[in-house]
Amino acid sequence: MTRAIYPGSFDPVTNGHLDVIKRSAKIVDELIVGVLNNNLKSPLFNVDNRVKMLNEVVADIPNVKVMAFDGLLVDFAHQVDAQVIIRGLRAVTDFEYELQMSQTNMVLDDNIETLFLSTKLEYAYLNSSTVKEVASHGGDISRFVPDVVAKQIINKIEELKENKNE
Repeated sequence: MTRAIYPGSFDPVTNGHLDVIKRSAKIVDELIVGVLNNNLKSPLFNVDNRVKMLNEVVADIPNVKVMAFDGLLVDFAHQVDAQVIIRGLRAVTDFEYELQMSQTNMVLDDNIETLFLSTKLEYAYLNSSTVKEVASHGGDISRFVPDVVAKQIINKIEELKENKNE
């Protein structure tokens, strides 16, 4: 059985992420979406909220499981007995970074392979930072994220604005 990890911060999960998840789920027996809890960043949503949102948007994909992790990805792969890491590539700049990470992971454990999936053109421009930026200025994010996620982003941004004004 081939078990793979699709890791990321998913703050928030975008339609581009969801596309990679769906495509990956078709080529592996089990896909674990690994939600990174990175203490060095200040995410819009905490890791529990991100896991919850992802669980909602992948509920109809039977071989996908969502889990939070921190630390090295290779250690998480060992923990869940995954043999493959899946990464999405939007542009050449992504490739340079992802190749370096893949090579580092190969040095740490040469039994774990990295599989790169190119992003569909319709999502090539899309990233979580762009979604947050557009949403923070009241822009329409409905084409960027699933509806359930858009509502949560809008609510979170409104909550942050209210707290800032207090």
